[in-house]
Amino acid sequence: MITEPELRPLGVDGVLVRFSRVLTEQANAQALSFKDQVDTAGIAGLTEVASSLTSVRVGFDPKRTDRRAVCEALQPLISAQRTPETSPKRRWQIPVAFGPDHAPQLAEAAALAGVTPDRAIADITSQTTRVTAIGFAPGQPFLGMLPDHWNFPRQSTLTESLPRGALITAVQQLIIWGADAPTGWRHIGQTAFRVYLPETETPFAFQPGDAVQFQAVSDSAFADIKADPTTNGGAICEVLR
Repeated sequence: MITEPELRPLGVDGVLVRFSRVLTEQANAQALSFKDQVDTAGIAGLTEVASSLTSVRVGFDPKRTDRRAVCEALQPLISAQRTPETSPKRRWQIPVAFGPDHAPQLAEAAALAGVTPDRAIADITSQTTRVTAIGFAPGQPFLGMLPDHWNFPRQSTLTESLPRGALITAVQQLIIWGADAPTGWRHIGQTAFRVYLPETETPFAFQPGDAVQFQAVSDSAFADIKADPTTNGGAICEVLR
């Protein structure tokens, strides 16, 4: 755990501000809050401000500024770190099918968590998770944190391919899978939600910090949701602030 934020060089055109080496809700909230601070600080020459689980990458244009100037501009923001805002700006409700055809590894994941499959579903649907970061695939969210008993590792081998919209889990986190691709995370449910909408003006459905709650639906209800082109997987997004 880092007690003070670290400021480190990252490549030829970036600076990394790291709040912790261990994922915690506090460290993630600090990273998201700091990103917002940098976004509104008006620092000259920046090209990107991107948060991850516990850090923020600040990219800059070497033709317009240099690392020293960027670090000097960031240091007052780091020194004046305030208590991060933890209330979400938006809350999502997303239907999930947990039937055997849609959740082939639910029983395995539940056993690793030390609970029954029914309790596993209750854990997941009663928990309001947060988008802690977006990455690996366009728009793909990392969602946390689940209770401590969900802190089990990834698989030792890869599943060759999971469908887009799969709900997968490892290390106390959930992901809505962004594309048909292999993974070492366990497949415990299925949504019809598209995290990446390249045909729209806002192609990433989620924003870091969004709250997400899953709702269990029957296989027949899921089939109806999947067949309806007018909604994104039956999801509802509520703007909170």
